[in-house]
Amino acid sequence: MSSLPTWLVSAIAFVLPGFGQPPDSVFNGYLEGDYVHVAPSGSGRIVSVAVDEGDQVALGQQVLQLDDTKEKATLRAAQAQVAVAQANLANLQTGRRSEEIEVIRATLSRAEADQHLARTTLERSEQLSARGLLPSAQVEAEMAALDSANALVAQLSAELIVAELPARDAQVVAAEASLAAARANADLARSALDDRIVLAPVAGLVERVFFSDGEVVGIGAPAMSILPPGNLKALFFLPEPERAGFAIGDVLALSCDGCAQGLTVKITRMASDPQYTPPILYSRDERARLVFRAEAVLTDSLGLMPGQPITLRRQP
Repeated sequence: MSSLPTWLVSAIAFVLPGFGQPPDSVFNGYLEGDYVHVAPSGSGRIVSVAVDEGDQVALGQQVLQLDDTKEKATLRAAQAQVAVAQANLANLQTGRRSEEIEVIRATLSRAEADQHLARTTLERSEQLSARGLLPSAQVEAEMAALDSANALVAQLSAELIVAELPARDAQVVAAEASLAAARANADLARSALDDRIVLAPVAGLVERVFFSDGEVVGIGAPAMSILPPGNLKALFFLPEPERAGFAIGDVLALSCDGCAQGLTVKITRMASDPQYTPPILYSRDERARLVFRAEAVLTDSLGLMPGQPITLRRQP
């Protein structure tokens, strides 16, 4: 530029204002929010939306409720299966019911009494037979009666032992596995029921609510968007001639209508590809029309809103 005569530079500057002057490091842009979209983990009809647009929500606050009729029924069925499995396991571990064991004991007591009577009768008959007062056939019959009484007592004694024993190990293991599966199904049903209440995953400002009461929302479909504090970023564009003079971490001064004084941003990203490029050859004059998108985080976002136009300048 110094090789041109002063009068020529003045003439060109009159026709093209700004020619020959150093570029003003001022960059226009806007604020954009990184929203958190809240979506239910299952589909269903919305019973109630607990928040409105513009509300401040806390972490874990209920924001949405889906119809849970089916999930409640599923949980009741799963809990019933747990009760059945617990009863089966307890029955195998303790043997028969106490009432059944008492019946066997009473029958055994009666059989023992019959056994004692048969033994006493046989002893008396043997004495009479030895004195010739009773035929031998009678003695043989009473011996057979005693043998029958002995066999019945032995049978009932064995039944009582078996009734008081728990089940075999394999049966107990199978029952324990069935109980564990039933409990897992109950946990799954309880989790599905809990998921019908949608909680705020972050604290922040409710920006948009996409569904109303009575509407059906799909799995993973965003029902609302929340802007957490500090999730604002500045988007601006660097002209091609000046991009090389910036680096990640550079700090720029931020100003906008109604903003507080002294706000700054720190560059966090610069695109490697140009944008808004017209379909022309990249001559020296046209390279100035190339711009690169850049992003920066705000050191203080108090009072700023998404979409707000901003101006960035290099700090002196």
